[in-house]
Amino acid sequence: MFNILAADGIANEGIEQLRKTFAVEVRDKLSHDELLEIIPKFDALIVRSASKVTADVLARATNLKIIGRAGVGVDNIDVAAATERGIIVINSPDGNTIAATEHTFAMMLAVSRNIPQANQSMHAGAWDRKKFVGVELRNKVLGVIGLGRIGAGVAKRAQSFEMNVVAYDPFISEERAKNLGVKLVALDELFKSADFITVHMPLTNQTRGMISLPQMKLMKPTVRLINCARGGIINEQDLATALADGLVAGAAIDVFENEPLAQDSSLRTLPNVILTPHLGASTVEAQIGVSVDVATGIIDALNGRPVATAVNLPHIPAHVLEKLAPFIDLADRLGRTIIGMSKEPISSVVVRVSGKIADMNSSLISTSVLKGILSAALDNNVNLVNANILAAERGIHLSEIKSNVARDFANLVTVSANGNSVTGTLFGNEGRIVEINGFRVDVDPHARILICPHINRPGVIGLVGTLLARHSVNISGMNVGKTEIEGTSLMVLTVDNPIPPHVLTEMKALEPIFDVTPVAYDV
Repeated sequence: MFNILAADGIANEGIEQLRKTFAVEVRDKLSHDELLEIIPKFDALIVRSASKVTADVLARATNLKIIGRAGVGVDNIDVAAATERGIIVINSPDGNTIAATEHTFAMMLAVSRNIPQANQSMHAGAWDRKKFVGVELRNKVLGVIGLGRIGAGVAKRAQSFEMNVVAYDPFISEERAKNLGVKLVALDELFKSADFITVHMPLTNQTRGMISLPQMKLMKPTVRLINCARGGIINEQDLATALADGLVAGAAIDVFENEPLAQDSSLRTLPNVILTPHLGASTVEAQIGVSVDVATGIIDALNGRPVATAVNLPHIPAHVLEKLAPFIDLADRLGRTIIGMSKEPISSVVVRVSGKIADMNSSLISTSVLKGILSAALDNNVNLVNANILAAERGIHLSEIKSNVARDFANLVTVSANGNSVTGTLFGNEGRIVEINGFRVDVDPHARILICPHINRPGVIGLVGTLLARHSVNISGMNVGKTEIEGTSLMVLTVDNPIPPHVLTEMKALEPIFDVTPVAYDV
């Protein structure tokens, strides 16, 4: 019989589900030293946020097969160390969806009608109706940034309040948005048109500070901002400034860049901001939901069934991994390249596997392409276990084509989407991009690159190099590819540092340059 350790106060409903099959030991409060001492005998571990499952814990967990996080975030688990040891890590991305959705809507209603401020005034003995005049939701424009499970739930509820919903999500297809009754718009258009803006994106390098003072200056002065997603997406100091200066009418914030929120935070002093201490998942039902979700995942894993909520790559037999691993890594990089080249959301992607690898089970290669496509928006929680599910939720259709013939190479992987294509192969065990939109190239997809189609004439390379040098951007590599299209070439530059938006704009304005696409890999 498998032994399960449940730490941190897991809801009893999940515990009872596990006890039908396994031996469960409940230890609500464990010190790190106690966890180190007892972990060797357990096959599964369930934690919330208190216990830290560090590399030293995992080194002693000689029987551990799976770790369940009763919640979403896995920051308290060393996922990389678990993966190295073949330990599956699962979470509960759906267990708190309703709670977070409803909390978002509660915050929107509260900020629209000044409910907390009026309540505080009443408790202080006042009766001031004029001071707390609010606004209606009906006929207002709600801007939803991120149409995942929670964002879609908020959009659905907003329509019941007769709101007009617009959304920004580069990974949602027009068809999916139409089914949700939502109009997809550019981010700047959302900022300019919305009366309420709610954020439902993960915190990544791309989303950190995505709503700062420049974006707030685009908004209506009557706008109200809600963030129940991740702290850091809205710049807190800029928000305080905008609220104080009248650029933003109100805000309702549940998550913060540093938690708990500092006592001297300027947000605490403003009358037009509602603050809650990260309560998005704090309902009785959500706590039960995450407990049951994790229990179900552990039962599936220990019985040899796949677990859809895994946040890492489960153990793969060494002889299979040895053959597939470099192609899986290459496919991820091809996915990152194709999404970088796409000007519109991707609704369909075709993966062509050619050569000797076509005889293998190449489903992981195709899944890794989806992982690469989604990683830019969904941070590190997208993986080979859940990439297909996440892609389907976003209306992305995957097709796979196999061929035993690979032109000029032993094996090729080609990814096509939105009229673009990128092809890669292995040189030894190192992935290389060998073709982009029909241009033959030789590109190492492991740093930062700029893809620049241009007129094929003398001086273009020097023109681009001079511009980048003027902005202190170092070029560490360059490759120029030709195609059968007369007069057109493709320049691919490897650069050492990020390219500021204004520099990209300058490059695109150069007369011989058709376009400039930046793609970042291991940075």
